[in-house]
Amino acid sequence: MRTSVEPLEGNRVKLVVEVDESEFEKAVDAAFRRIAREARIPGFRPGKAPRRILEARIGAGVARQEALRESLPEYYEQAVLESAVDAIAPPEIDITSGQDSGPVAFDAVVEVRPKVRIPGYEHLRVTIPDPRVSEEEVDGQLERLRAQFGELSVVSRPARDGDHLTIDIAGSFGGEPVEGLTADDYLYEVGSESIVPELDRQLRGAKVGDILDFDVEHPDPDETRRIRLRVLVKEVKEKVLPEVDDEWANEASEFDTVAELREHLRARLADVKPAQSRAALEEGTLAALVELVDEEPPATLIDAEVERQAHQLVLRLRSQGLSVEEYLEASGRSADDLSEQLRQRATDAVKADLALRAVAAAEGIEATDDDVEAQIHVMAHQVGQEPDELRRRLEGADGGLQAVRSDIERAKALQWLSEHAEIVDEQGRPVERGDLEPTARHENAEGATAEGDVESVHLQVASAEEQPS
Repeated sequence: MRTSVEPLEGNRVKLVVEVDESEFEKAVDAAFRRIAREARIPGFRPGKAPRRILEARIGAGVARQEALRESLPEYYEQAVLESAVDAIAPPEIDITSGQDSGPVAFDAVVEVRPKVRIPGYEHLRVTIPDPRVSEEEVDGQLERLRAQFGELSVVSRPARDGDHLTIDIAGSFGGEPVEGLTADDYLYEVGSESIVPELDRQLRGAKVGDILDFDVEHPDPDETRRIRLRVLVKEVKEKVLPEVDDEWANEASEFDTVAELREHLRARLADVKPAQSRAALEEGTLAALVELVDEEPPATLIDAEVERQAHQLVLRLRSQGLSVEEYLEASGRSADDLSEQLRQRATDAVKADLALRAVAAAEGIEATDDDVEAQIHVMAHQVGQEPDELRRRLEGADGGLQAVRSDIERAKALQWLSEHAEIVDEQGRPVERGDLEPTARHENAEGATAEGDVESVHLQVASAEEQPS
C-alpha cells in the first residue's frame, strides 16, 4: 500500500491511497469467506462452499463491494498511522479506481489538528500568591484558632459587626412566604452577609426589640418586584475571645506555650503556601500561554471538548444525587448560561492543548518509553487494573498509547514553561524559585490550604464548621 499526503485549504489534507491488486485480493477472499458463512448452497455446509461456486452463483462484484466496505476503513487507518496525519474528524472517502477490478485507489479528505503560533512563549510573566510567610498571616491563623474558643455574651448596646443576633425573620413575595427566608430564633452573625447584604446593613446599630421592614432585590434578574423582609431583633451577643497566653495555648493545642504554637503554625504555612503558589504557577502559566493563541480552534475540537466536559459535569452531579435541571435551579442559571460557560471553557482547553503541543514540538520535548510505562502504572493503579492488562487495552484501542504519550509531552511542556516563566507576586515583586519549595515537612501538608491549616492543630474541641464546596 502506498500513501501520499496533499495539503488542502481549511485545515484539511488529502490522503491518496493506492492498494495493489494482490493485496486487495486478500480482502476479497475474506469477503467470500464471510459470504460463505451466510449463504445456503445445496450440497455444502455453511461456510464450506468454494469461492468459484459462490462466484458462479452471486458474481464476483458482490464480494468485491463487500471487501471495499470492510477494508477501506482499515486501509485508511493504516495510511493515517504511516503518514503521521493527526486527524480530528471522520474522513470523506472517494474511491477513484478499482471498484470493479484491478488495484484499488481512493482519496480520503480529513480535517487535521492545526499547528498554532505562540510567539513569546519563552518569556511568560506569571503572577502568583506570595509563597513567603508573613507575621500577619501567622497572626491570622492564631486568631482563627482563638475564635473557635470564643464565648457569646449578652450585651445591651446596639449591634455591630461580629455580634451574633437572635432574630425572627420573615420574607414574603407577592404576599406569600419565601422558602428559606422565614425562621424564628435564628442566630445570625452581623457582617457575614450570609443571607443578603441589605440584612447586615439594617442590623448594624439595631437594638433588642427593633422591628425592621425593608425590601431586597429578587435573585431572578428578570423579576422587577422585590422581596419584603421583616426582622425582629430578640437578643444581641458579642463574642468574647480568650487571652492569648500559654494557658490558652495548652488548652487549644498540643503545645505548652504560645511561642511553640506560633512556630508550629508558621512551619505549617511554610509548607502550605509554597504548595498553593506552585499550583497557581501552573495555572497561571497555562492561562498566559492561552493568551498567546490568536487563531480560533476548529469547531470539531471545541464541540468534542464541550461534550466531554458536559459528560463530566453530569457524572459529578449524579454522584451528588442531582440532575442538571436541579443544578441549574439551585445556581440560578439557565441552560443557555451553562452552555455558554462550557463552550468558553472548552475553547480555552483546546487552545491550551494546541499551544502545549506547539511548545513540545518547538523544544523537542518527547515522551520516552520509560515515561509511558511509568504513566501506565499510575493509570493502572487509579483504575484498579494490572499494568499489563491496561497496556493491552491501550494497544487495542485506536490511538490509545499515542494519547498517553501526548498527555506526557503536554505535561512536560507545561513544566518547561513553568521553569522558564518570570514569576512575580501580587505586588509585582520577583519571586525566587527556591521560595516555592516547602521549608518544613508535615504529614498531608501538600493537600492543605492556608485557610484550613489551623485544623491541623490537635484541638481538644470540635473543629471549625466546614463550608460547602
